[in-house]
Amino acid sequence: MLDNLSKYHIILASQSPRRRELLAGLGIPFEVRVLPDVSESYPADLPVSQTAEYIATEKAEAYRTLMADNDLVITADTVVICGQEVLGKPHDAADACRMLRLLSGRTHQVITGVCMMTRNHTTHFSVCTDVTFKVLDDDEICYYVENYRPMDKAGAYGIQEWIGYIGVTGLKGSYFNVMGLPVQRIYEELKRWHEA
Repeated sequence: MLDNLSKYHIILASQSPRRRELLAGLGIPFEVRVLPDVSESYPADLPVSQTAEYIATEKAEAYRTLMADNDLVITADTVVICGQEVLGKPHDAADACRMLRLLSGRTHQVITGVCMMTRNHTTHFSVCTDVTFKVLDDDEICYYVENYRPMDKAGAYGIQEWIGYIGVTGLKGSYFNVMGLPVQRIYEELKRWHEA
């Protein structure tokens, strides 16, 4: 599958072990390459639904001058949106608890923006999944924050961890998108990839 990619050297520009695992699941060879200090900021007036795609595209642009002719760079960014608040990675344990209290008993959106870029062609998109949590009590929130690793996750949780097992009551859309990479959509985009 994806024989159309044989001439490309695919680079996943992400430190996330979850993204590495998910992209590897497509059965395509790739290298992980991460630049230090790539900005994840975005304009204050940007609609919240466009935040992840904007950041993913900016991440890709940071690689443009370093790309070889056959490089195909894939970048991604995931945000959690609850109401109109964008929840990125928590600053500390207190912030992680605050985020989980905000998500408790509500439906929120997880949006992953993806940018795929060669020297001659760029495509970017975002995928949205609705996630519903039960009402989480403080003991559950504290247990998760103390015993797992919410600091490197948007919205302070990993759906594939304990909090997802006991807390998620509903999901509409891609589960893998919530983990950080909408691999089904990436597969479809790569399947029809061609230089414009």
